Amino acid sequence: MRLEAVGRFEGGEKNREIAAALRVSERSVERWRRQWRERGQGGVRSKGSPGRPRLSEAQIARLERELERGPLAHGWADQRWTLARVKTLIGRMFHVSYTVEGTWRLLKRHGWSWQQPARRAIERDDEAVELWKKEVWPRVKAPRRSAGPGSSARTRPVSR
Repeated sequence: MRLEAVGRFEGGEKNREIAAALRVSERSVERWRRQWRERGQGGVRSKGSPGRPRLSEAQIARLERELERGPLAHGWADQRWTLARVKTLIGRMFHVSYTVEGTWRLLKRHGWSWQQPARRAIERDDEAVELWKKEVWPRVKAPRRSAGPGSSARTRPVSR
């Protein structure tokens, strides 16, 4: 498309005409014309997609060492590595921005796996929980209201 624009530049067409014919903004055509004037045909060639950010093998090795240190060492309050936290860590360490999905792909490519934390805390005291359920909960729990048969809720006739 840009090379076609160059042919039209050389043919003397105006930016507005080129933009309409190629279905692009006039601003793009202006930018292409300026690049063409300054650097010739090579100046208007597309640089290609920037692609996704890549970490070098040395950076991956450093990231893995930091992940092994755990989230507490990096300022988080608990020991769970979430994808958002790993993404933030990568940004802090390497000034590279990954998406959460891209972070997952990166970790998966390097052998990291998804894990679910255990359901119960190590510190949990099952006896204390049962005692609380039996003694405290019944006093805290609000009584349920019922409007069914035999309940104390009464209806009044509506007068007109």
